[in-house]
Amino acid sequence: MKRTYTVAAVAALTLAVSGPALTQGTKPDAGNLKMYWIDTEGGAATLLVSPSGESLLIDTGYPDGDRDAKRIVAAAKEAGITKIDYLVISHWHNDHVGGLAALAKMIPIGRFFDHGDGVEPENQQRLDGYKAIAGDKRTIVKPGDKIPVKGFDALVVTSDRKVLANPVNGGGPNPLCANAARMEPAAPENLRTVGLLVTFNKFTYLNLIDLDWYMDMELACPVNKVGEVTLYQTSRHGGFGDAGSPASLGAIKPQVIVVNNGPRKGLGQSDDRVKPIADPKAAPYEKNSYLRMAGLPGIEGIWQGHLSLVDKDPKHNTAQDMIANFEETADCKGNEITASIAPDGKFTVTNGRNGFSKTYTARGTK
Repeated sequence: MKRTYTVAAVAALTLAVSGPALTQGTKPDAGNLKMYWIDTEGGAATLLVSPSGESLLIDTGYPDGDRDAKRIVAAAKEAGITKIDYLVISHWHNDHVGGLAALAKMIPIGRFFDHGDGVEPENQQRLDGYKAIAGDKRTIVKPGDKIPVKGFDALVVTSDRKVLANPVNGGGPNPLCANAARMEPAAPENLRTVGLLVTFNKFTYLNLIDLDWYMDMELACPVNKVGEVTLYQTSRHGGFGDAGSPASLGAIKPQVIVVNNGPRKGLGQSDDRVKPIADPKAAPYEKNSYLRMAGLPGIEGIWQGHLSLVDKDPKHNTAQDMIANFEETADCKGNEITASIAPDGKFTVTNGRNGFSKTYTARGTK
């Protein structure tokens, strides 16, 4: 059944996910997993620092005047690290691998992981540049492989148009698949995305990068391969016209969502390049990306890298305290969102713009 939302209901939800204002606390303990969603203004770069001190960076953002590489290095300095131990490049699009050349000159990178040499002509130059930098430190991954970070588990769940063979994290048959809406595949490079499931005790983090609706369904139907997760980083930067299928989102049941959008990219942006597959039996679903996330059962918080300037309606964005940036790109301050996850499953998400934070408790695997 399609949900409808009154203004009062949305206002109540916004209050529920924002919670009471808290002041920014002290730096997390050494035993915590630390996460940094670095503002690449519609690209992607997420830094994880293990309690062991080892680091995993997922993607490097755009090349734009070395902006994103500088922001990654600033986050590394904030985290107290002097090298990137493991770098995953999810796929060969400019907003995900474009910052690598500059980054490699600014900070040492230990090992490189990617989906392989499948590429379209328009992306060949980026792949060639990556291979020149990675050299013999490169590893091509497949679903089921792990990035060997000490202190947490980083499992590859998708790569090169393939998904996990067997469910993990309590996954199993997904009843939402029975009448789920389906879409045609997106452009090939998004289909090849390296997606990761990170596990730190009870805390789980799912990042499917640019995985589209079609591959979303491959991972979720008829069996949910990744189980329920604590924190979900939006696919396609929160632009759910061709991602974030209801059958997948409903199965993973995230407690908290981080939207890695840009001011005019991802959340709020419509995308009609991928066509729905006509099926009279398909259940209707919420078309607005934010309302689709906000209507998920058990959702406790939605955080955004940017206010959507494509759709600034307050009902279609999270509470302002939970939005890191409001400016157009030229004036953007590049505020980040961070999280500190304790071994007992309690985790605190903080907005770098205003110091607002909220603490949650991971539900853990059922």
